[in-house]
Amino acid sequence: MKKIILFIFSFSCTIIISAQDDVEKVISTLTKNEIEGHIYFLASDELKGRQTGSPENKIAAQYLANMLRGYGVKPIPKVNSYFQKVTLQKTSRATKTEFKTENILSNNILMITTENTNYKGKAVFVNYGLEEDYKNNNVKGKYVISIIGTKENKDLRAALSKTKEKMKLAKQNGAIGMVEISTIDEPTWVKMEHYFNGDKMNISGQKKDNDGFSYSWVNDTKEEISKLFIENLEADINITIKGIKESAIASQNVIGYVEGSDPKLKNEYIIYSAHYDHVGIGTAVENDSIYNGARDNAVGTVTVLSAAKNIAKYPTKRSALFILFTGEEKGLLGSKWYVNHPVFPLHQMIYCFNSDNGGYNDTTKATIIGLNRTTAQKDIVDAAAKFGLTAIDDPAPEQGLFDRSDNVHFAIKGIPAPTFSMGFTAFDDEITKYYHQVTDNPDTLDYEYLFKFFKSYVLACRNIANNPTTPFWIEGDKYYEAGKKLYQK
Repeated sequence: MKKIILFIFSFSCTIIISAQDDVEKVISTLTKNEIEGHIYFLASDELKGRQTGSPENKIAAQYLANMLRGYGVKPIPKVNSYFQKVTLQKTSRATKTEFKTENILSNNILMITTENTNYKGKAVFVNYGLEEDYKNNNVKGKYVISIIGTKENKDLRAALSKTKEKMKLAKQNGAIGMVEISTIDEPTWVKMEHYFNGDKMNISGQKKDNDGFSYSWVNDTKEEISKLFIENLEADINITIKGIKESAIASQNVIGYVEGSDPKLKNEYIIYSAHYDHVGIGTAVENDSIYNGARDNAVGTVTVLSAAKNIAKYPTKRSALFILFTGEEKGLLGSKWYVNHPVFPLHQMIYCFNSDNGGYNDTTKATIIGLNRTTAQKDIVDAAAKFGLTAIDDPAPEQGLFDRSDNVHFAIKGIPAPTFSMGFTAFDDEITKYYHQVTDNPDTLDYEYLFKFFKSYVLACRNIANNPTTPFWIEGDKYYEAGKKLYQK
């Protein structure tokens, strides 16, 4: 009995000492000044918002690769490089957009699909463009005009979520194009125009899902267009969108790895990921046109760099794969490319710990999108607590954040993949003040808070990578079955 008690005591002490050692290891490799220096460089005006395909995006990639090299992180096997080439197709913004009907002329056009268009002819009003609205309406060979959203919900996110359904219905009923009428305030419209009407990208060779169908929103703040069509149901329109061109471009994911220290567990990899691109240069606000992207996602990028520095110096039992993605802002393209071109077999990737941010409004917390969806929850919660933060799950499920960052491509394959974000309790004005705005500059960040945040992430990485139990989805999660298939459970 005495031997058993001594063994239990000794084992407990080993666990406590190990936990203390990991905290000390985290503290030894992180400094607030280094974190601040990285963020100030990546979110500097000189990098012009790190837009995918730009020279400045490539400078950021080279900087990140040099950091990994300096830390002792190994490059991609076989090719001996930190760069994974990502081949993309770029679609340029239009040089002219114009909508006319009777004596109304508007240039406030938002392109849901990106197609050169020159249509002059009939357009039929179909109310909200839903299935019941096509009854007794002959729209074959014509454009359809509808109101955004639904009668019950005109919220912008809800309206945008309806676009695929509306386009499908219009095409099924024989329409050749669609214009939706909105009444969006000017500041919001400017933000949307910057996103939708700028250069777009896709994976090279990937077929578009609109098949030449032109679909736009026209802003009608005076409600002249909607009044005309509600009263007449049909009218002549002239819509012109021209100057759109396509070209091939090359971008790059930045990748490196550290082999695990345990003879058996090193065959399992934890992915530590973030996107390093942002939205570039856009509409000027108070003479500033550079969207620096300090929160989104210089912070996430440097979070992963911090983990790389720490794990390269103090390897964990499981192997570590660090991936910094391009093209997230263009449609999660770098991560989509990666899961189809992995540098190690996907079934060896047992967790993806992504880091992405829109902003923060609570410096007592770290918000983990998907915290309660995997069995690694305790490892993350405990890590945050060690540095005075409370880890919480997604407080804004209506935003669909889990499926809006690079982690989702790994989740679809079956890999447990939450996203570690700065503390927020709602997607409120404090978030939207900076999210995809020229105001998202490095001098607006709270670095005392970030120091706790970064240490929490790195310790969580160590906890997960050293835990004897392999993490997995909580049973019942929508990606649970995909995980069982990937890992043959």
